[in-house]
Amino acid sequence: MKIRNQLAVGILSFFGILSQSCVSSSEGDSKFDHYPVYEGNDLGVTVRNDSSIFKLWAPEAEQVRLNIYESWDSEKPEQIRYLVPTEKGVWSVGIPGELYGKFYTFNVYEDERWLDETPGIWAKAVGPNGKRAAIIDFSTTNPEGWADDKGPETKNINDAIIYEMHHRDFSMHESSGIENKGKFLALTEQGTKSPDGLSTGIDHLKELGVTHVHILPSYDYNSVDELDSANIQYNWGYDPQNYNAPEGSYSTNPMDPAARVREMKEMVKSLHDNGIGVIMDVVYNHTAENDNSNFSLTVPGYFYRHNEDGSYSDASGCGNETASERKMMSDFIVNSVKYWAEEYHIDGFRFDLMGIHDIETMNRVAKELKQINPSIIIYGEGWTAGSSPLEAEKRALKENVSKLQGVAVFSDDIRDAVKGHYSDAKDRGFATGKIGNEETVKIGIVGATSHPQVDYEKGNNSKFAYASSPLQVINYVSCHDDLTLTDKLNISMAGSDEKERQRAAKLAQTIVFTSQGTPFMFAGEEIFRDKKGVHNSYKSPDSINAIDWSLKEQNSDLLEYYKGLIELRKSHPAFRMTSSDDIAANIVFDEGDDGFISYSLKNNANGDEWDEIKVLLNGSDDVVETKIEQGDWIVIAEDGRINPKGMGRKRGGKISIPHRSATILARK
Repeated sequence: MKIRNQLAVGILSFFGILSQSCVSSSEGDSKFDHYPVYEGNDLGVTVRNDSSIFKLWAPEAEQVRLNIYESWDSEKPEQIRYLVPTEKGVWSVGIPGELYGKFYTFNVYEDERWLDETPGIWAKAVGPNGKRAAIIDFSTTNPEGWADDKGPETKNINDAIIYEMHHRDFSMHESSGIENKGKFLALTEQGTKSPDGLSTGIDHLKELGVTHVHILPSYDYNSVDELDSANIQYNWGYDPQNYNAPEGSYSTNPMDPAARVREMKEMVKSLHDNGIGVIMDVVYNHTAENDNSNFSLTVPGYFYRHNEDGSYSDASGCGNETASERKMMSDFIVNSVKYWAEEYHIDGFRFDLMGIHDIETMNRVAKELKQINPSIIIYGEGWTAGSSPLEAEKRALKENVSKLQGVAVFSDDIRDAVKGHYSDAKDRGFATGKIGNEETVKIGIVGATSHPQVDYEKGNNSKFAYASSPLQVINYVSCHDDLTLTDKLNISMAGSDEKERQRAAKLAQTIVFTSQGTPFMFAGEEIFRDKKGVHNSYKSPDSINAIDWSLKEQNSDLLEYYKGLIELRKSHPAFRMTSSDDIAANIVFDEGDDGFISYSLKNNANGDEWDEIKVLLNGSDDVVETKIEQGDWIVIAEDGRINPKGMGRKRGGKISIPHRSATILARK
């Protein structure tokens, strides 16, 4: 996630417009600690026994009002009911009949005023733009065969190969051949083709060989007007509004609350039917609005952290940050991801700015999700976008990942060392000829675990082995944030031709896919997709963000290399060790040189059929001459080509490693 509205926040603060929370001091925070905790799972609306029961947790409310609407656009409610206080801060009212097809909102009366209408924080179905909650029969939204649907079994997270994509990016371009452009249903279409007759969409994912698709935020977010489909609107979706209902702009009919639910399930089932898991990007660290968020309109102040002067603390860079250390916020996060896992069969979750959340909550998330699905995957950004009142030792930060159980973090070490620092477009990395990043690349190779031949004091981003296991690290060189790999290479290697830039891309990805940890790639980089140099394209038009599928024919050599890397990794468990002890025992680095790294994976590592795999990485501008042991070596990769089954033999001794390339050899 990028700091998207920092300028707006600054302007509002300058003019004194940015609102202050109703909490004015730490005294208010201590008050929240004494709020009653409700542990039931029936907040919102429950339809049973020919009645509809509405519940809202609002411990400080003086009154709570329920508004029932005939439709999403009715001017006035058809009935108004007042809830009565029950237990643990919960207000409740029951209405005879199954009110399917109706819409509702709550009003909370507090501090001598009625707050604005809200669907509440537990709305699971909503009307257009999420302003009113909808009452639907979820059993009618299940695709055929849904009861037997499940994603791929994943023994360990590092068995996954993760492909991050945005719904519009993937299908919107005219070259995609996809009918339901920019919709959930785009990933249900089989047989779609590019203008050159090559597979696109879900068929392309199968051809590539990835195991999991990471979809950018797909819950109901704030920035896109679902009723204005005529105008081009784009957003990544890191501005949450209703956390437990799908985004309407990705459905074919935003006015039908059931359509978005049904179509998202159809997407998930389609991917599952093709052997691909679904990881959902979730953003519980902040909300799109402050005082007018559904959290604030339900229990003002409680769900957020605040500064001493009562203003919203802002570790998200988006105007506020949530308080996961408070029990009802922690429960909300845990119960929300459990709901997505159970109702939508989601196979994993990527937590945006996970460093804002507390360690205890993230461990609860992992524990309870694993009880639902042992194959579920959890990872996140182990950092924040600003300072937070929560003590650093309690945060789910990268440096605290050893305290997390079943949760992984992104490795900014391998990212910045391989391609150059994210904040400087012109900065080069190991794969583009910069000297001095070798030790940080080695940190990435060993999955940020302790290794006797890796000197963390020489690391660029990390000065100690923060991961206790390679299962705690996600390796990548590009994602939706910052420059795509293609754009980074275009700028940092200005003056070189595309062939040279693609050599660097192949080398960079070879490092990612052969390193210990879990590989992660950005949609379209396998066909050298760019975003025209825009690094923060969160609201840029489709002309910037959409993948041009004609690139698949144009860059077929690069695509074949990616496919080879993926097949190599999936076929050989040596690249997927699960313990730091195994890595320390089986990875042996050779004496290196500037811009050159050589190491072996030995001893049939992790039960691999190959006794030894030698990986030689030359990021320099020159050919490197080196020596390897005598033997019958199978050539797996060399000079920008790869074949996991082998493409010739070497006898050992003196060999040449071409510039900006990887050589991979194996012997039995």
